[in-house]
Amino acid sequence: MKVFFDHSAPDPLIDYLVPPHTVTVSRNMEWHELRNGQLLRKVEDADFDVFLTADKNIPFQNTGQLKRMRIAIVYLGQGNWPIILPHVERVVAAVNAAVPGSRTEVPIPMPSKPPWPGHG
Repeated sequence: MKVFFDHSAPDPLIDYLVPPHTVTVSRNMEWHELRNGQLLRKVEDADFDVFLTADKNIPFQNTGQLKRMRIAIVYLGQGNWPIILPHVERVVAAVNAAVPGSRTEVPIPMPSKPPWPGHG
């Protein structure tokens, strides 16, 4: 599957999406400045299979346009890598299960204690 990482998706997640997935990061395509609707159209036109994002605004962008798109969209509940890491298997499972036109949210609960040293 060709997976497009929105600028909000944490780069360390790429290491968990092993072949048959190929991952492209938005900044490598010079698309990182496009607005959500424009970006989704570019990604779909480039024949990506999955759009991975932690941008909470994507589901609310032109819902009519989203309904007509064939690209699968996987939304992460958080964009912070230390918070996502314990749930990485769920993210990978959502990408693996993505089918054209599907919309999947992967809820990532906030930890009761911050996962980084020096806080809390």
